[in-house]
Amino acid sequence: MQTLNRTLVKELKSSSDLAVGSKQEYPVKVMQFGEGNFMRAFIDWMIDVCNQEGKFNGMVQMVQPLHSGLADMINAQDGLYTLILRGMENGKAAEYKRVITCVKGCLKVTSEWDKVIATVVGKDLRFVFSNTTESGIEFKSETYTPGQSQQTFPAKITSLLFERFKAKQPGLIFIPCELIDKNGATLKKYILQYAQEWQLGQAFVDYINNDNVFFNTLVDRIVAGYPKGEAAAYCAKLGYQDNLLDCGEIFHLFVIEGDSKYAAELPFAEAGLNVVWTDNQTPYRSRKVRFLNGGHTSSVLAAYLAGFDLVDQMTSDALFGSYLKRALLEEVFPTIPLPDADKKAFAESIIDRFLNPFANHQLISISLNSISKWQVRVLPSLLDYQQITGDLPKILTFSLAALIAFYDAKANADGSFSGNRAKGAYPVADDAAKIAYIAECYQKYDTAKLVEAVLGREDFWGKNLNLVAGLTEAVTGHLTDIQTLGMTGAVQKLLKD
Repeated sequence: MQTLNRTLVKELKSSSDLAVGSKQEYPVKVMQFGEGNFMRAFIDWMIDVCNQEGKFNGMVQMVQPLHSGLADMINAQDGLYTLILRGMENGKAAEYKRVITCVKGCLKVTSEWDKVIATVVGKDLRFVFSNTTESGIEFKSETYTPGQSQQTFPAKITSLLFERFKAKQPGLIFIPCELIDKNGATLKKYILQYAQEWQLGQAFVDYINNDNVFFNTLVDRIVAGYPKGEAAAYCAKLGYQDNLLDCGEIFHLFVIEGDSKYAAELPFAEAGLNVVWTDNQTPYRSRKVRFLNGGHTSSVLAAYLAGFDLVDQMTSDALFGSYLKRALLEEVFPTIPLPDADKKAFAESIIDRFLNPFANHQLISISLNSISKWQVRVLPSLLDYQQITGDLPKILTFSLAALIAFYDAKANADGSFSGNRAKGAYPVADDAAKIAYIAECYQKYDTAKLVEAVLGREDFWGKNLNLVAGLTEAVTGHLTDIQTLGMTGAVQKLLKD
């Protein structure tokens, strides 16, 4: 079977069963940092739809920001891949398949920095999208190394933007998709910090401030990624081999906070996509991050250690479904300053989306970078709940103990880390130093001291969590229950109390 490529795609025709994006070659208007499943099922899909509607006419140059990633696979398929969106519509199962054609290819920062620079100074480039996870937008002091990739994502962007400035090219529009509050404003703040640290000059600072635009955003679509168990069957039906199949739900929402005059340049809404331009994305963000993302992060680690593998399996289980519903409807619910009817409807819609039998959403994929995710997605609800009620929320507190249990890992020869559950070993994927620290604490301390040491890491949580009244003792109790009763027994005890 022939692998999907540009020659093959010219022979494909759109049909009721498969849509094929525009086959034209357009100039590169978009540089995208992050080549993972989510961006390919969200931003690239939107651009592809706009291209087919004749409303954007631009290509995406992906950049793999880390040492490892999908660049080689993406380039082997000439940037092409098939996106499968599936779910329930009007009570019936629905599925849409589309060959995404807007991606030019993917560059590696580690070995192709000269090509990344050549792209960023291109006269047609207008937009920079990114998704480097919650931990990606950060500031860490580092030496400026012209001609080489910097370490943090904001440092990379500062270096590249300086190249564009020196080339006397107009500024760019930055649309980060990382799930942190004020992601665009935070990215700009760190770029300015690097510009000052590296002494790149006032003219460049003025260029950052006056010629470039940074939007705050909110993204919403559940993306399961590569359908491993179904890939062979899909490829047989499609008639070609696609090693980059990507699966997501049909629902999508993109909230962009900023001047809507730029909507004409990025005509997502005009192409019929669910995109909202607003001057205040905070209500949208609080509702989505705390209910949907917080629902994931507060439940999946416990469910995975209990033996579940998929979100819909977890949600449909009597015990863990109750755990999730109580977390959302009893503990997250009072922390969001929106009308009760609106919150209830949204929370119930989240549960329905988690029950989507077609999503194939792997719990282990959601576990990536859980420490920064828990800080962003769960901790604010926990703190607000305590402030509102005077008590700790039991399930959200338990989720922190489940996180510490999940991170009970051993180092592998290749530098990765693995934990162990009844079904066998599993990967623990996060900043290596964070995993190593928790692993060391497991070796050195008893449970109480372990919890105290982990909660005390301000660089993990943004504050010393031992100072949150009653939290250290509660997490210690929950972790002790997990260790003695097993995860299922601990959750049974939690929901009985």
